[in-house]
Amino acid sequence: MAAQNSTRASLEKEPHEVASMFDGVAKRYDLTNTVLSFGQDRGWRKATREALDLKPGERVLDLAAGTGVSTVELGRSGAWVVATDFSKGMLKAGVSRQVPMVAGDAMSLPYADGVFDAATISFGLRNVSDFEAGLREIARVTKPGGRLVVSEFSTPTFGPFRTVYMEYLMRALPRVAQAVSSNPDAYVYLAESIRAWPRQEELALSIEAAGWRDVQWRNLTGGIVALHRARR
Repeated sequence: MAAQNSTRASLEKEPHEVASMFDGVAKRYDLTNTVLSFGQDRGWRKATREALDLKPGERVLDLAAGTGVSTVELGRSGAWVVATDFSKGMLKAGVSRQVPMVAGDAMSLPYADGVFDAATISFGLRNVSDFEAGLREIARVTKPGGRLVVSEFSTPTFGPFRTVYMEYLMRALPRVAQAVSSNPDAYVYLAESIRAWPRQEELALSIEAAGWRDVQWRNLTGGIVALHRARR
């Protein structure tokens, strides 16, 4: 899908449609995210790195890495981190970051069993057509005892704020995206997919059912984002 077509993926999340959508927004993706999150995205990336508790020399999978900005943040730990994404357009847009990049689908990762000490997927699990299958696939490529952190948009915990936030998602977010994104219709999909996403407790149960243990979560920015941690 080219950006000028003003199309977006449906919530049925056909993989080729979602990948094509992200190809179309790749050029201005990082700028748009910073604007739409009011700069909170930087803090969310740092919190993800800290939650993974990475050690120098560890091998880390950064899934749904997009242009690799999250990979750079994770690499500050001294770990070896590979960016993986199913949008080749996103990876191409981040090639100047000079981090290892591999194109791959979350439901069929191009890695052997148990090769990673830790794995993370930030704001991408929601875009996997069968996210529970994706969680099982991440478990397959993670060593026994390895760590997982899922950073994902979630449900604000304070009722009045939750109402305001949902209004922002469905009304203001697409309008802001109109000014800064190369494909604002993609951000209508973003808003709809966030509204349809499981709450914190429900996602924790899905992570556990996919073969992970010691599942915990904490809210960031009042529950706009939740970090779920688990062990293989």
